[in-house]
Amino acid sequence: MKENILKERVTTFICFDIETTGLSPVTDKIIEIGALKVKDGKIVESFKEFINPGMKLPGHIVRLTGITDEMVKEADTQEAVVRRFIDFTGEYIVMGHNISFDYSFIKTAAKLQQVPFEKFGIDTLELSRKLLPQLESKSLGNMCGHYHIINDNAHRAYDDAKATALLYVNLCNEFFKVKPEVFKPKPLWYKVKKIQSITNKQKNYLIDLIKYHKIEGIQAMDSLTQSEASKMIDKIILEKGRII
Repeated sequence: MKENILKERVTTFICFDIETTGLSPVTDKIIEIGALKVKDGKIVESFKEFINPGMKLPGHIVRLTGITDEMVKEADTQEAVVRRFIDFTGEYIVMGHNISFDYSFIKTAAKLQQVPFEKFGIDTLELSRKLLPQLESKSLGNMCGHYHIINDNAHRAYDDAKATALLYVNLCNEFFKVKPEVFKPKPLWYKVKKIQSITNKQKNYLIDLIKYHKIEGIQAMDSLTQSEASKMIDKIILEKGRII
């Protein structure tokens, strides 16, 4: 049976991007979510929020994104921001550049709250690989260069989301009529690894360590997993010593 293909390009969607403290949705945290809601080809709403990860940001992340500890210190928790973002997406198709990465973080955060986040999505990285295989790199930066898309704030969530939406428009303009089948949204899938929240024993000991060593900048302990809490405790003990 022949697969159904799109007769018209998708013009209503949520395009989003996240910035994180690292690459693992289990041990790392989201620090920024940016998204735009597109309806019938027009941007009708935007979403821009920092997240306080409850930890000092790694130096390489600060250098890459320009996001500093000062910028996120008054931000809300990951749980609260992710829940608002999920509400923002509603029933919309979602879009991103390498969307499996962004989806894995949101899905993991949603799972911790027992909130569903099942989506159909369009990946502009996958589209770029299929439609422009001759290009050496299909990174968002290189694809923006290829189509002369200006993104003055690369590696900031909203700006990358907007650049991704523009990339999608350019890909559609060039290829949709000849290869509509590759533009069909696909169900996104990510198996969330079993996550166990911080235990009361870990939380109490961590609080005692922080007070004993007068450490500032560590917040939102309730959002830590057992693994994260264990690593944080080990790091403090290694750098500062045990409680005497």
